[in-house]
Amino acid sequence: MTGRLAGIARHHEPKGPMETVDAVSVTAAEGVHGDFRGGMASTKPGRTRQVSLLERDGWEAAAAESHCPHEWWNSRRNLLVEGLRFPREAGTKVQIGATLVIEITDECDPCERMEALHPGLRAALTPDWRGGFLGRVIKDGEIAVGDEIRIL
Repeated sequence: MTGRLAGIARHHEPKGPMETVDAVSVTAAEGVHGDFRGGMASTKPGRTRQVSLLERDGWEAAAAESHCPHEWWNSRRNLLVEGLRFPREAGTKVQIGATLVIEITDECDPCERMEALHPGLRAALTPDWRGGFLGRVIKDGEIAVGDEIRIL
């Protein structure tokens, strides 16, 4: 099965505004180029949170349940996945585009920032990994919106 990369977002500073881009470099050295969290995680042993991924279906279900009017990038996740459901387990490897490989390290639990964004959103993002997936870069790559995503 394959899906596609439906969106890319990053933020340059802690709690800073999210910026969406059409293409970006993603590396083990810095995560998503220009993203504060990925760069910070790259300096830590294990690099468990270099990149965050969000399934479109999960976001849309949570947004509908909580009546949240905000776009996906307000979830503060880096990559929006469309048309593919990831296994809900650490160790899963996914390829995006020609070369990027990310290993899923954990579930991305929704935090209080989601509740501040919209009442009820944190609870709506909690079941079935709707809050997203955390990952570390295994193989660097250049990615763009529309790229194919597949589970390895």
